[in-house]
Amino acid sequence: MDYTALSDSDREQMLNVIGVRSIDELFADIPEQIRLNAKLNLPEGLSDIEVENHLRILASKNVVLKSFLGAGIYRHYIPAVVDEIARRGEFFTAYTPYQPEVSQGTLTAIFEYQTMIARLTGLDIANASMYDGATATAESLLLALRGKECGNVVISETLHPHYREVVRTYMRAAGVEVRTCSMQEGKTDYARMASLIDSNTAAVAIQSPNFFGLIEDVSTCADIAHKENAKLVQVIAEPLSLGILKRPDALGADIACGEAQSFGNYVGFGGPLLGFIATKEEFVRKMPGRLVGKSVDEEGKEAYVLTLQTREQHIRRERATSNICSNEGLCALRAVIYLSLLGNNIRRLARLNHQLAAYLKHKLIKKGFVAPFAAPFFNEFVVCMHGIEKVCERLSGEGYELGFLLEPYYPSMRDCVLVCATEMNSPAEIDALIAALEGVM
Repeated sequence: MDYTALSDSDREQMLNVIGVRSIDELFADIPEQIRLNAKLNLPEGLSDIEVENHLRILASKNVVLKSFLGAGIYRHYIPAVVDEIARRGEFFTAYTPYQPEVSQGTLTAIFEYQTMIARLTGLDIANASMYDGATATAESLLLALRGKECGNVVISETLHPHYREVVRTYMRAAGVEVRTCSMQEGKTDYARMASLIDSNTAAVAIQSPNFFGLIEDVSTCADIAHKENAKLVQVIAEPLSLGILKRPDALGADIACGEAQSFGNYVGFGGPLLGFIATKEEFVRKMPGRLVGKSVDEEGKEAYVLTLQTREQHIRRERATSNICSNEGLCALRAVIYLSLLGNNIRRLARLNHQLAAYLKHKLIKKGFVAPFAAPFFNEFVVCMHGIEKVCERLSGEGYELGFLLEPYYPSMRDCVLVCATEMNSPAEIDALIAALEGVM
């Protein structure tokens, strides 16, 4: 309500109700010397029609590029039914299950989400309510550390650079040393990894497909870690890859974690995201986030319950396994709807993503780009060309986003770009990109 638009009598009545003589008394706690005793330099208000026209003018300045950008967030087709179901009021209003007995729909969705993540990874249990892949990775390493007197963790240089920064932040606060293993030809240097692990290492984190899209030898890393009784954490930033790659449990991973944004969630300018953690049953009482279980009520009917909620909102802070105080339930719901629709077609979709990426890589190499890494990849790959930054700028002017420039994060990879293709990049769009390259190179 606009106070200045009220009549004198209404103003007096309002002030009487709240117990002050004037509106100035409401700001008595603000020191006089820092008050702004002048009118704000703002234009007069606009009518609804004028605002709508102004917003149309602003919106017309937006440019939607044909994107080949991945680097941890992936653009996939989302069926309309995902939006339709996820926007239902029952889900929006039951945002977080503080009263689980009256949030059966929300708990059911979270239970199904946990079940699907567990099946995809092959591990015993999965949690909910993790922010994103970066924090899920850090929380997974803390999970491996919990109950141990270990002083270090080892992470690969091929782990997403943003994830590595978050891990360092977490571990610095926990007083844990972070050892970074160098890479060789775009993949983890496994011999170097073995030299970094000792009896004081709690866990080893490796991403596969890694940040460059390459498939790591997770089994070898697991063997190296397990020799020193360390846990192996496999990070997965593009979970669609699980449609055709071996599951983490088959590769010897103790914990799988990462980003599930690919499943039914929009790119959305970088969020919201959906972190996940799946692990073996031995960690069930040490996991962060929420665990929903299935039970029966007093009448014997199926019912869902919050089995574990070891968060500082529910128990003493010093006993909490995590201080993350939010719920990604709506993002998890979208993932459930998406995966339910996709079903076993996840294999076909994963193959299609790889085929499109392979086609794009072949076309770029024919156009003069160099591929520095020969290892198998999923739907992302690295290519290099002298003056790549200028090429990307010119392509942007033609309506294309070629990829993610790597030099800011990997200084030795000058003139290299990380390129991605999904089902959203048709062969015709790829051919159009190549044609546009001819005009800018």
